[in-house]
Amino acid sequence: MNIHAVILAAGKGTRMKSRLYKVMHPVCGKPMIEHVVEAVEDLALHKLVVVIGHGAEAVMHQLGDRVSYAHQQEQLGTAHAVWMCREALENQEGITLVLNGDTPLVRKETLHQLLSYHRERGAAATVLTAIVDNPTGYGRIIRDESGNVRRIVEEKDATLGQKKVCEISTGIFCFDNRKLFETIPLVSNDNAQGEYYLPDVLSLLQDQGSVIGAYVADDPEEGAGVNDRIQLAQMEQKLRKRINERHMKGGVTIIDPVSTYIDSDVQIGSDTVIYPGSYLSGHTRIGEGCAIGPNAHVIDSAIESHVQVSSSTVVGSRIPRDAIVGPYAYVSGETGKSVERADERHLREEHLLATAQATGGRC
Repeated sequence: MNIHAVILAAGKGTRMKSRLYKVMHPVCGKPMIEHVVEAVEDLALHKLVVVIGHGAEAVMHQLGDRVSYAHQQEQLGTAHAVWMCREALENQEGITLVLNGDTPLVRKETLHQLLSYHRERGAAATVLTAIVDNPTGYGRIIRDESGNVRRIVEEKDATLGQKKVCEISTGIFCFDNRKLFETIPLVSNDNAQGEYYLPDVLSLLQDQGSVIGAYVADDPEEGAGVNDRIQLAQMEQKLRKRINERHMKGGVTIIDPVSTYIDSDVQIGSDTVIYPGSYLSGHTRIGEGCAIGPNAHVIDSAIESHVQVSSSTVVGSRIPRDAIVGPYAYVSGETGKSVERADERHLREEHLLATAQATGGRC
């Protein structure tokens, strides 16, 4: 069965107070929309469509021809945004996954599980839900006495009783593609926002007798979005924690994860030790058995095994095996004068010591 995906990325993001398009704000080294695209690319997609509006040029420059594009000129709601994809998807068979471009914590494993659940239930639509302590701002999942999903109620349309529901929609859905595009024209904008809500498609499908599913995510943070700089910083912190834990599980020692910053594309060999205050950025590759830090900043560099980098900056460089960098060195481009092999440093130190002894301490 064909799998399609739609990523909604047309919102301007006014609360970011920025000239930079919201989904282009970086999280752990790359725009947040890159994290979302990478999560869905592993699903063997037939079609991947990104809905763009404000800042379209920046997104297209970032993603290039890896995806198709649909333009939403007016921001009339999520159902309207998906409707803009009809030229690419309307007549396609299969399942369409819909998710937002500002959710960099979503995992490909969770999307696989959601798709499997959707298929097993034979559902026309399935929503990824989460149980949270504070559901404010999210659409609430309203179930009937049998536990079946009846509808999703947005925050501004919810009653006081519905606002107490702690199961929320992550904004990530699976749909039978044909039923999705047959039903969207029936969605009304009779709500507090005057918008066409994608979750309303679920209620309409249910009224038609279709099966509606709800899969609860193990990690409630996966569907969390970014609306302002505070949430951006929180997202960075959460993703950085995940990245650090992945490296530690892979055999890397991180002395103080809280003060260690590793971008998402960095690779590190086993038995390497990362000391506090270190920043590993871009497409950096670090070999095995290295000692990085404290206070090291390594950017887009290849560091071979058993290298020491202490209180130094390495930018766009290749550092050979057994080399020592620093302290207080700046290396840019190919291996420079600030780098020397460990055995060369040992010989130099022995020479300095012998010279000092021979001259009575006068060098």
